[in-house]
Amino acid sequence: MKYRAEIDGLRALAVLPVILFHAGFEWFSGGFVGVDVFFVISGYLITTIIISEMAEGKFSIINFYERRARRILPALFFVMAACLPFAWFWLTPNDLEDFGLSLVAVSTFISNILFWWESGYFDTAAELKPLLHTWSLAVEEQYYILFPIFLMLTWRLGIKWVSIILSVVFVISLGVAEWATQYAAHPKIISGAFFLLPTRGWELLIGVFAAFYLKYSTHFKSHTVNQVLSLLGFVMIVYSIVAFDETTPFPSLYALIPTIGTCLLIVCAVPKTYVHKLLSLKFIVGIGLISYSAYLWHQPILAFARHRTLVGISDINLIALCLVSLAMAWLSWRWVEKPFRDKNQTTRKFIFTFSIIGMIAFSLIGISTHFSNGFLSRLSEEEQKINSYKSYERGSYYREGVCFLTPEQTYHSFKEQCLSGKSLIWGDSHAAALSFGLRKINSFSQLTASNCPPIIQHFPKRPNCLDINNRVLDYVKEGLFTDIYLHSNWLNYRNYGVTKISMLSKTIDEILLIDPNINIKIIGGIPQWQPSLPDMILRARISMSNGNKIKMIRNYEYLKVHETDKEIAHLINRYKENANIEFISLIDKFCEDESCMAITSDCGIFEPTAWDYGHLTASGSKLAARFILNKSSLTASQCSD
Repeated sequence: MKYRAEIDGLRALAVLPVILFHAGFEWFSGGFVGVDVFFVISGYLITTIIISEMAEGKFSIINFYERRARRILPALFFVMAACLPFAWFWLTPNDLEDFGLSLVAVSTFISNILFWWESGYFDTAAELKPLLHTWSLAVEEQYYILFPIFLMLTWRLGIKWVSIILSVVFVISLGVAEWATQYAAHPKIISGAFFLLPTRGWELLIGVFAAFYLKYSTHFKSHTVNQVLSLLGFVMIVYSIVAFDETTPFPSLYALIPTIGTCLLIVCAVPKTYVHKLLSLKFIVGIGLISYSAYLWHQPILAFARHRTLVGISDINLIALCLVSLAMAWLSWRWVEKPFRDKNQTTRKFIFTFSIIGMIAFSLIGISTHFSNGFLSRLSEEEQKINSYKSYERGSYYREGVCFLTPEQTYHSFKEQCLSGKSLIWGDSHAAALSFGLRKINSFSQLTASNCPPIIQHFPKRPNCLDINNRVLDYVKEGLFTDIYLHSNWLNYRNYGVTKISMLSKTIDEILLIDPNINIKIIGGIPQWQPSLPDMILRARISMSNGNKIKMIRNYEYLKVHETDKEIAHLINRYKENANIEFISLIDKFCEDESCMAITSDCGIFEPTAWDYGHLTASGSKLAARFILNKSSLTASQCSD
């Protein structure tokens, strides 16, 4: 296959946005599309190699798998090995236990299935999982296993029939992806569309079609056509990077923009076009050459840095970490990738033996780590108690499945017991956490649902939310409530300055339209802790035997919650003439400057105020409720669980 420098340049265009997206830079809110660009490139390159060898009668499945092993496994195993000491010293037992399972999944090419199965509202934040990014490698590896076998079985039918079959698969794959991301209600179906090969296969097939086209046809002869289409393709990719964000349904029809754009670059970015000149620049090609290693390194480096620090990482340090990723990428490309791809230095027998030993070794390490509960015995008795809060039994406190609906439930699952007071707490899981304390002090109705803020709008990842919130309004119309408390993880819906929180005014307007005299109280956000409050207590070595505050100087999460609160307060200023509408800040109650309360002993029991990044424990909920309802203390009955 003839070397095309612009393809390496295209790899650079794919990997840099992914790195900057995972670093959290706002301008790259759609940087995740770099993975989709990689899928198209992979489909093109692999298909070009296979069909060229098949046309010459030279194709060997053993040779193919040898090349894939040389290309993928040495650098991957090197990064995994480098992660081990950092995981041992820096991860808590729960996170180390999950890390061990991911080692097994990565080694057996099923990490996409693992992360799909694990996906859920209360999971560890994605940015804290060192090997989460390997899901895309698993998709490609599964493709590498299946696609050559498909071509071997169908090649004798002729290129026409092969193309027809692949076109049918493409339409089915894209159709299922569109349905799963836009219309499916079950969260496992939605997350499955993101992680699994059947709904990602169409992206690889775009590259396959590009390979077939260039094999049996030629580039467009018109320079103007190539110039225009390659520029269009480049703009489509860049547009996706800056315009998309985590709320964009993916991989739906939206994903056609970056993937078709990539296809146009592959087919039309010929010599003398502007895009070819850009992508062929030596510096950009250099980044493309190390793009695979850069992709492998960036997520562990960012994840471990976030685990290690007690405060948010500044932009300058994030840039430094991105540069470290590129530096490590060059080292592993130079001293790992290149030697293993050189058949003069490593024989076929060696590479297969190395691959099998590596898969077995990492699987055994992962299994032992997982089934030892992350080597929990490393912690002292008190540390184990603190760590146990990460597996907090919140179901009964939150009334999960009854008054706090899980993602797959509809409003029909609300029970009569949820309507037990003239005051209503309405919102998402943060509202469910708060409801326990409120119900301990007063009679409160609770209508809450996972990842469903009290915002009258469709949320693609939670398609049941709109119906649930409209049902709550129906209850309001029935005159069941005199006071409505709106609470949510507002920070979750404030995306890069363009916020869905502005839609909160629609909810307020709808309530006032029903009953202008009803009391509406918007409860601001609570302190958030990354990766979790128990982790921070452990790292700060705060004892559970006292109610000290953790001093969080320049706490990044505090500032974000505080700014979100200010945005909400500004939003409801338009209602300042209505005395029935009030904003209540919790961050001001829990925090002093940038130091926030981590442990409460309100009822004589020392307990973290939250059990993860921001969901309240029973004690934390009662403390927050006391702040909201202006109670100086709780009675013995209110203290009991």
